[in-house]
Amino acid sequence: MNLEVIVILGVLLVVAATTLGPKLGVATPLILVALGFGMSLIPFIDAVVIEPEWILAGVLPPLLYSAAVNTPVMEFRRDFGLISAFSVVLVVVTSVAIGFLATWMVPGLPLGLGVALGAVVSPTDAVATSIVRRAGVSNRLVTVLEGEAMLNDATALVLLRTAVAAVGVSISLWQVLGQFVWAVAAAVVIGWLAGKVNLLARRWITEVPAGVALSLGVPFLAYLPASYVGASGLVAAVTAGLVSGFGAPKHLGARERLAERAVWRTVELLLESAVFLMVGLELPTLMATLSNDGTYLGQPLVVAVVVGTAAIAIRIVFVAFALYSLAGRNRRTPRIREQLSQWQDQVAEGQLPPEALPARAGRHWRTLRRGGRPTSTEERQSRWQQLLSRRIADLDYLAAEQFGWRDGAILVWAGMRGALTIAAAQTLPAGTAHRSLIILAATIVAVGTLVIQGLTLAGLARRLGVTSDDNNSNPRQWRILQKELDAAALESLPEPSSADAARVLSKVRERLHQTTRNGAVEAQARQLRLSAVEAQRVRLGELRQLGTYPSAMLDDALAQLDAQQLSIELRQEYD
Repeated sequence: MNLEVIVILGVLLVVAATTLGPKLGVATPLILVALGFGMSLIPFIDAVVIEPEWILAGVLPPLLYSAAVNTPVMEFRRDFGLISAFSVVLVVVTSVAIGFLATWMVPGLPLGLGVALGAVVSPTDAVATSIVRRAGVSNRLVTVLEGEAMLNDATALVLLRTAVAAVGVSISLWQVLGQFVWAVAAAVVIGWLAGKVNLLARRWITEVPAGVALSLGVPFLAYLPASYVGASGLVAAVTAGLVSGFGAPKHLGARERLAERAVWRTVELLLESAVFLMVGLELPTLMATLSNDGTYLGQPLVVAVVVGTAAIAIRIVFVAFALYSLAGRNRRTPRIREQLSQWQDQVAEGQLPPEALPARAGRHWRTLRRGGRPTSTEERQSRWQQLLSRRIADLDYLAAEQFGWRDGAILVWAGMRGALTIAAAQTLPAGTAHRSLIILAATIVAVGTLVIQGLTLAGLARRLGVTSDDNNSNPRQWRILQKELDAAALESLPEPSSADAARVLSKVRERLHQTTRNGAVEAQARQLRLSAVEAQRVRLGELRQLGTYPSAMLDDALAQLDAQQLSIELRQEYD
């Protein structure tokens, strides 16, 4: 069958699965895997063989970039330590443990290839976490799981490359550590530069379609240079997404953000769905190829079951230890918060003792300082207040969103593998010993976790009571936020210089969201309303820095301001 027909049929299946999945109560990715497998059995559809580079270099960079753009940076920062532990320590421990287990199970398997198998099946998949997102769990759980899936790819791919290179060759621990540090550090720098270039370029691009088109190339602008210098292209794409997402409210206009959000949601849907369709399409071809190589289903199935079970067991131990550590930190939170509140009172009275700071205050201070050392007492006082308010907000968030054993169960069961596992396994060089066994075992683990854990995750979340229709529904907090924004808007209004200006200001002050119908007065009122919206947007940026409100609530408020701005601008165009 022609490629064009397969693509068209695939898009139709994506639309059908996306529409029917919620109605059937089955996760859309699982429906897509089944549909892809069904398509592969149709006689007039040719055998499908997908090059792993298409997934690693063509599909994952934009998917990870899109996920990073939409990641709440504030919550990501707060749980960065936990995310890093999941992304690095857990992957390394799991890979090494599975390496020894695999060499014990498969006679003649070198330890390097055993670790390679562990590196392939260790990382959770960013695409698979879409199932977690739709399960309705807490936003903090989603942020941790998505952060883990975005960053653990670098650890796994570096370990895979190193383990394969170590077969028959001695490689020191320092060499491995050096490769990993370079892969991550260089990727972060390149990704940061790509994100900054994107934001700076977008300020000079006035045409919305051109700006959105540029954003589609940013993931590859980060990925390709990083891969060229031996760094992690996927981490570079993630970094570019975090930088772009955090800076978008400041550097992009309302139309650009709305258009880009709509386009990227469509791209994300198509690419994410295409991955699951490809997994189903390739299964029969992969199994037939491996059988021809002399590898049959029995041994890979046993290896996959044992390895998959071991990965879950290690994850259980790791999550239990993480929850124990978080509980100890939470017990210290009231004392630390009380001390911070006392320091905040001292700062309000003009006392700025350098010893009255948290252990990590220096980093926050440098972040808030931006543009040099404060020159006045008032400025120093204001910035110390920002620092302490932000630290208190962090503690309040972590106290309100504490992880219990139920959340730990979801953290364990949501660790699904996906397309990255299959694609990474297929990057093993041709002629590698036991290559067919590793590829088939990895495929079984990926599909098995998607089916078993994916089908049961939503039910487990409901049974444990960790689901919520709206994790950020807090009417009282929303009203407080609106009052802060209205206050910022009123402060931005100038003093009236004439009787007409006084009438305009009176109208705007009465109802900021209502226009008048009197020619010049109406035009002046709209300009003032646009100024008020911009002042509210600036205030939202300040609140995002402090972290006193949930990111999702701030995003809703920003969308509300964008809608108001577009409404005013459209009326101006037609008047």
